[in-house]
Amino acid sequence: MNGTTRDVPGATGTATVTTAAPAAPADARRRTRAVPEGTGTARAPAPVPVRAEVLGFLTAGAAAYVTDLVLFLWLRGPLGQGPLTAKALAFLAACTVAYLGNALGTYRRGGVGVREYGVFFLVNVAGAAVQMACLGISHYGLGLTSTRADTVAGLGVGMVLATCLRFWGTRTLVFAGRGRGTAWTG
Repeated sequence: MNGTTRDVPGATGTATVTTAAPAAPADARRRTRAVPEGTGTARAPAPVPVRAEVLGFLTAGAAAYVTDLVLFLWLRGPLGQGPLTAKALAFLAACTVAYLGNALGTYRRGGVGVREYGVFFLVNVAGAAVQMACLGISHYGLGLTSTRADTVAGLGVGMVLATCLRFWGTRTLVFAGRGRGTAWTG
């Protein structure tokens, strides 16, 4: 029992009063699972529901996308940087925003790590390679050279495939063991 029990003397005799233990904050109840009393086992974080994980991942990704777009346009326009320099700096900033969003939000990790950031960066480079491959196959392999075809291949099909790769890589390689595990991620 988590509360306290005590006998209280009164005018008509003695009464036994039990007080309940203070309730844990809602956040703590949601992220921990009950452990049988007396086992001496610490509470482990409960798995993050997949829906919440996907929504958190997509939110961090959207913030990173906006960072990438705005910074690229600012570096190319008013600052006059070359396209590759502007894209490289914007990509690095977007990776940092996405990592922080996932580390501090989606996977609720208290801090950030250099190793995790390095793996996260490599996963994002792999995602960018998938987008470039989709664009290259469409443009050069299939001969679909219009602006619309390039947009659909790179920002449509490529973005969807790259996002799937990034989600898988983030949850299995970067934040493995952060309170969730399913049959398909190990």
